[in-house]
Amino acid sequence: MEKRHIAILGSTGSIGRQALDVIGQHRDLFEVELLTANNSTDLLIQQAIEFDVNAVVICNKDRYQEVKDALDPHDIKVFAGMQSVCDLVTGDNIDIVLTSMVGFSGLSSTVAAVNAGKTIALANKETLVAAGKIVMDLAARTGARILPVDSEHSAIFQCLMGSAGAPIEKIHLTASGGPFRTWSREDIAKATRAQALNHPNWSMGSKITIDSATMMNKGLEIIEARWLFGTPGDKIEVVIHPESIIHSMIEYADGSVIAQMGHPDMREAIQFAFSYPFRLPLNNRKLNFAELGGMSFFAPDLEKFPALSLAYESLEKGGNMACIMNAANEAAVAAFLQERIGFYDITSVVRDCMDGVDFVADPDLDTIFATNKEAFIKAGELIDKIS
Repeated sequence: MEKRHIAILGSTGSIGRQALDVIGQHRDLFEVELLTANNSTDLLIQQAIEFDVNAVVICNKDRYQEVKDALDPHDIKVFAGMQSVCDLVTGDNIDIVLTSMVGFSGLSSTVAAVNAGKTIALANKETLVAAGKIVMDLAARTGARILPVDSEHSAIFQCLMGSAGAPIEKIHLTASGGPFRTWSREDIAKATRAQALNHPNWSMGSKITIDSATMMNKGLEIIEARWLFGTPGDKIEVVIHPESIIHSMIEYADGSVIAQMGHPDMREAIQFAFSYPFRLPLNNRKLNFAELGGMSFFAPDLEKFPALSLAYESLEKGGNMACIMNAANEAAVAAFLQERIGFYDITSVVRDCMDGVDFVADPDLDTIFATNKEAFIKAGELIDKIS
């Protein structure tokens, strides 16, 4: 395996930090060329020096001078703004682009990298939620390879490697159920910010943790799986698996089911995207089946977690509907984290935006950006009324 040169978009977030841990275990095989962050200057500076990167981008232009002053003595180039990210990911010095920026903000840089034919290690699920058809069509034209980093989609991808091209009968997308799996709907309605951020299995950023609590995260993954694997929504089924040992499963026409398993650790999926098709050693906790004791599975409760129904609905509707849903959810989650609205207000805002924002059946990329803006504004108005 030849050395691979990597850009990490969102290096100071949870996925970015774990990606650097993976790279640190294989410095002979991976080299970091580019790191980007929005505001976390201290950590970005520390990462850039430790991994002797070629360049960094601080997306918040107000923090540019601080980063430049710190990295100038190390001969590390410093840029600012999202356009710089889009420009730099196309460079000949980059083989793999890890897109781990949070939310819709990751779309433009991912499109730039796809347009340049790069290998994309996709950790930003909102890219395919908002513009799945556009991005996958573009990848087909440019030859860009999109490798999933979400643990569930990495699991599906790995299961498909053993299928010999057999068509998928069903995808079983596993979900932990989040912190409120055993709560009543009445208690969930009163859930606090701190309670929603207390995920039982995974350590993630605040936005994705709230999405896990509402199960919108699983809804986004349904849509992402539809585009990654060309599988219609009625063949993607969510199953609650609290232990988070089976990361997802593929069922074939003969009833055979292939599962991918491991402890909850995002580094496994990150490393596989970096090293594909090779497997490398990883300093992680290995499964001991004798100690597992058992695994359990349940159907999701759509009354307690209406976000799943919204996701299926947006997928069935098509067009820009999933973009509307995603933008409204981003705005509502931010408001919940600011303690401006209640827990179930999140999905209420999403529902109202899906009903109230202009639907476009066959959007282009400009329409997607306009839809995101329109839905965000609409969601903000609804949030102001609630708060």
